Amino acid sequence: MDPSMKLLWITAAAVLTTLAISALHAPSQGSALGNSAPSPARLAISQSGPVVAELFTSQGCSSCPPADAVAARLARDPAILVISRPVTYWDRLGWKDSLGREENTRLQRQYGDRAFAGANIYTPQLVIDGSAQGVGSQEAHARKQIARAGAIRARSGVTVRVARTADGGRSIVLQGRPGTGTEVMLIALSSRETVNIGRGENGGRSVSYTNVVLDEISLGSWSDGGRAIVLRPDQLDTRGADRHALVIRRGAGGAIIGSALI
Repeated sequence: MDPSMKLLWITAAAVLTTLAISALHAPSQGSALGNSAPSPARLAISQSGPVVAELFTSQGCSSCPPADAVAARLARDPAILVISRPVTYWDRLGWKDSLGREENTRLQRQYGDRAFAGANIYTPQLVIDGSAQGVGSQEAHARKQIARAGAIRARSGVTVRVARTADGGRSIVLQGRPGTGTEVMLIALSSRETVNIGRGENGGRSVSYTNVVLDEISLGSWSDGGRAIVLRPDQLDTRGADRHALVIRRGAGGAIIGSALI
């Protein structure tokens, strides 16, 4: 081989070796971004309460545990009210969701029909204030949607005030112009549930859930103007629940215009 060509080959090999070593030590795109979105500045809570992020999840869905982890991170922000709603339609895959509720499945279908123009339902789906949705594991996208929903809430003119009564109940005062068909819901939540999943796509895994729905009742409708609601202590004594949420929704599958964690 010509000496000049030999020198060229040696130089090229050295360059390739250097690039390879650099690639080994350089962070991948995934690790550079991290497993979750960067922590943004916390949102301000509007007078209408925190933005509601409802996660439709399932113990039988292998894509759901990352979304359940995102929900736990979102719940650290007091301006975000996370509600986990385990569904039932994946029970056929070999594991019956121990937290699943048909009411959650029904609400998700109502969102699909009304809010999202007949779109198919799926897990993990994160619904923001009943008017925006996305894949629950996509944290950065979820936070952008939550920020937009917070801006809408700030301009809504709805006010939700909650005070503790002397007997341990709650006094709630609503003000604003909610429009027709608006309903006030009281939701009993378990702040944390950890489940050892025995079979199915997540068989052998232990998965934790945040603010899981245990019960949900209507406190009646709300029309324009003000409304006062008094909750007795026994209404906040749901078995297994350690917190309750108030959600004001424009009908089944409609937008959420007010909320509170009580």
